[in-house]
Amino acid sequence: MKVSTRKECAVFTAEKDMKSFNDCNFILETPTAQHLYHDYAAKMPLCDYHCHLNPREIYEDRRFNNIVEVWLGGQNPDGSYAGDHYKWRLMRSNGVEERYVTGGEDHFERFLKFTEALEMAIGNPMYHWCHLELQQFFGVTEPLTTESAKRIWDRCNDLLQNDPDMTARGMIRKANVAFIGTTDDPIDSLEWHKKIAADPTMDTKVCPSFRPDKALDIEKGTFINYIHTLEDVVGYEFKCIKCVRKALVERIQYFFDHGCKATDHGLGYVPYVEATDEELTAIFKKGMAGEALTVREIDAYKTALLLHCARQYAKHGMVMQIHFSCLRNTNAAMFKKLGPDTGFDCIAITDSGEQLTQVMSNLYETNELPKTILYSLNPGDNAQLGTFLGAFQGPEVPGKIQHGSGWWFNDTKTGMIEQMTSLANLGLLGNFIGMLTDSRSFLSYTRHEYFRRIMCNLIGGWVENGEYPADMAALGEMVQAISANNAKRYFGV
Repeated sequence: MKVSTRKECAVFTAEKDMKSFNDCNFILETPTAQHLYHDYAAKMPLCDYHCHLNPREIYEDRRFNNIVEVWLGGQNPDGSYAGDHYKWRLMRSNGVEERYVTGGEDHFERFLKFTEALEMAIGNPMYHWCHLELQQFFGVTEPLTTESAKRIWDRCNDLLQNDPDMTARGMIRKANVAFIGTTDDPIDSLEWHKKIAADPTMDTKVCPSFRPDKALDIEKGTFINYIHTLEDVVGYEFKCIKCVRKALVERIQYFFDHGCKATDHGLGYVPYVEATDEELTAIFKKGMAGEALTVREIDAYKTALLLHCARQYAKHGMVMQIHFSCLRNTNAAMFKKLGPDTGFDCIAITDSGEQLTQVMSNLYETNELPKTILYSLNPGDNAQLGTFLGAFQGPEVPGKIQHGSGWWFNDTKTGMIEQMTSLANLGLLGNFIGMLTDSRSFLSYTRHEYFRRIMCNLIGGWVENGEYPADMAALGEMVQAISANNAKRYFGV
């Protein structure tokens, strides 16, 4: 018997066993997975029900000058920062100076710095997302490396500058997006949403989403000025908690009248402290005076307004999203320099389970629990969330209470597999409303493709292992439901 050398073994592996990178069957390990993806999932439109796209850029059909503008972003003319903080974190992890991350350095130099970081990102979803984006939108099939960077830079920029279909709206069309839910503040006039809705050339449904965090964050230094701005918007002074409630009712109605389908609450943890209106008014006045508040006072104020908003959402058939277990702006120096949403947030370990059930039980008791999607940034909460679903479901729609897709730091191959496996173990994966981008980039729609490939591979593996019948018609219908149809039904679009 011939004993193979290390060299011979390596050659054998490379020639016979190794799959090509990012080919048509990327992530699809079995024939069933390949069939489910190519024949069912891939053709489905996208329902991107939670993102952070700028509606003005959609209406004006922004054209980007180069790949850095659409990929990295940076400092805006007003001094704020906007862009893909996933990529910014990646660059910082590679020792890149901030002036190349978010600063005003030459764009090609920034692109090279990002490329150098991306080459180190084996196992990181960013590596997969970026190459899927290059392939789908620019026809680039070679890996992005320091050697290929200039070729890819030139090709991408040529298309961005000259291809009539490589504008903001063109990218939306190319990705086959049926529905977009942006994230909008209660004080927003929704000017750009109104213009989009009135534009007969816009095929994709674009709706605002109500995000009232600034009205609830009484402990933050921005609260007083924000409340005064909200007073200006509604046209009266807030003298008590009833005034705050009244204003939120009016703004929710305003959003609903302009097509709002969903709402969102970003919480560090879920509070639940009951208080009387007299106590809440005293807490509100204390906050508006700039006085220090106790944790109990902060939680009481947030609980009251969270419940109040939820009842309004139920009245209008709007979906409530709750994101929690996040530590935000943990680097004080960088927060002072760059502001929020710049890549300095972390997973929090919170004990929110009991409080979340109290919130939901309170609303369920009066038949005022809206359709609700729950997301925890801590993957350790997956099983807990999975059990919450069965305790508070309702007949309004299959899967009224949803365990949201792997969020943020869990938006990885591993994280999505864990979330879907937990959901399958404890609930009904077939009723899952699927993926969202949670992104600020018009190129991020490939995250839906990434999710669909992972989902089809997971289901295909179960089928080929004999854990579910190989009824391809039924499986195909389920895959299409998770890909888009469940979300379309859930949001009413």
